[in-house]
Amino acid sequence: MLSLVPLARTFSRPPLSHFFVGAVIRGSSGSLYLGGNIEVPGLSLGLTVHAEQAALANAYMSAEDAVTAIALGEAPCGHCRQFLYEVSPDGELRILVKGSPPAKLATLLPMAFGPRDMGLKQGALPIRRNGMSLSPGPADPLVLAALDAARKSYSPYTSSPSGIAIGTRDSRVFQGSYLENAAFNPSLPPLEAALAGLFAARKNAGDLVRAVLVEPAGSKVSQERATRDALSSLAPNARLEVLKAHV
Repeated sequence: MLSLVPLARTFSRPPLSHFFVGAVIRGSSGSLYLGGNIEVPGLSLGLTVHAEQAALANAYMSAEDAVTAIALGEAPCGHCRQFLYEVSPDGELRILVKGSPPAKLATLLPMAFGPRDMGLKQGALPIRRNGMSLSPGPADPLVLAALDAARKSYSPYTSSPSGIAIGTRDSRVFQGSYLENAAFNPSLPPLEAALAGLFAARKNAGDLVRAVLVEPAGSKVSQERATRDALSSLAPNARLEVLKAHV
């Protein structure tokens, strides 16, 4: 896994910091998922995606039941330790850093605050689908993919599930589910989760031609404005459709 970290760095898109970070996640299936950090020029740094988040998003969108280890060039920052705790509330996730002995997440994040403190019995994994639905319409593959991503969304703290599907010129489709965190701030918007998959496939934001966002009408948290802002910066020619679903 550590040998793949340099490859994961090539998935980074850091136009602001020019600082390339890579992460490699192992799922319980044994599959490995790579991710690099993502920055959005001209907008809040809150839209930044850390490499750990990108790799975890790729594992999540591949329906892993759990993650068992993560490999990094340096120890994860506090923001990422909190984000990782949402998928490993027992703290057993192994942290692998070159030149250091393996450590458990619980060691790097003592006295952690997470899902159980918010009354949940488990964290983000395994995925539990919700019953979101859309009014009948044409069998549009991108709409169906966005609805599927919304159904896989993890939003126990706001009950505001959402998902997105982004399509490229060569008809590739990438999904992103909204992933919340008990501490709120490390939560990952659906577009950023989808971009992690896009960049891991060696595509660029400029390849995007269309995006479909699905979220409930009147939800506590809407992803629409942030999604429009991010797309206007990264892929200004991409067309965004926002569909309101029934929960």
